[in-house]
Amino acid sequence: MIIDNDDDLKHLKAIGRIVFETLLLMKKSLKPGISTIELDRIGEKNLARYGARSAPILMYDFPGHTCISINDEAAHGIPSGRKVAPGDVVNIDVSAELNGYFGDTGATFTVPPLDPRIEYLCQITRKSLNAAMSVARAGAKINQIGQAIERTAINAGFTTIRDLGSHGIGLSLHEEPHFIQNFYDESDTRTLSEGQVITIEPFLSNGASSAVTADNGWALLIGEGNRSAQYEHTMVITKGKPQVLTAL
Repeated sequence: MIIDNDDDLKHLKAIGRIVFETLLLMKKSLKPGISTIELDRIGEKNLARYGARSAPILMYDFPGHTCISINDEAAHGIPSGRKVAPGDVVNIDVSAELNGYFGDTGATFTVPPLDPRIEYLCQITRKSLNAAMSVARAGAKINQIGQAIERTAINAGFTTIRDLGSHGIGLSLHEEPHFIQNFYDESDTRTLSEGQVITIEPFLSNGASSAVTADNGWALLIGEGNRSAQYEHTMVITKGKPQVLTAL
């Protein structure tokens, strides 16, 4: 969507704060021995406290209020009785709706003992998000986002997962532009508009460049032994720095 009034911005800020707060609460409880369904219930409870509805359930009938992906699951992991173990790499993605407006955020966390290489992967993924946000300006080509992400990944020796990407958001979870690549696509001539609401969510890996759908029909797998990291903000495009909505 493109914001054209203060009421839109007020509602988007509200749901952005809610999903980001929910992510932080889930992170606080992340420890060895907790199951992913227990983490999901923490998210469910906090969303319900504000009257917000889980976007994956609302839009896609997803079997969980949040997506919790572990190790070789890059995204869309289903909450279950699976317990978090020492050394796991856990991605939590929280998206929700309130008063007809949507917010989306996510982050990757490592459970001690830490693998320095995976910690570096997380660091570089955060760096790629910042690099992409630095070029996301009104009038800029959308492919500059993917270019910034890909350049940051390659310079650090990592890959981008090319079939996952960012998207427009606002009055639906996924809007135009429906797919913003995590790599540079010279043929993509789309441009960003002032007031446009998008997510930026780089997916970087220590070796994988694509994902396949698991037998459960949801989780996206990148191959045994591979790991990935993702960080995501919802933002409004301006003539200067984007206005981040997923913040407290």
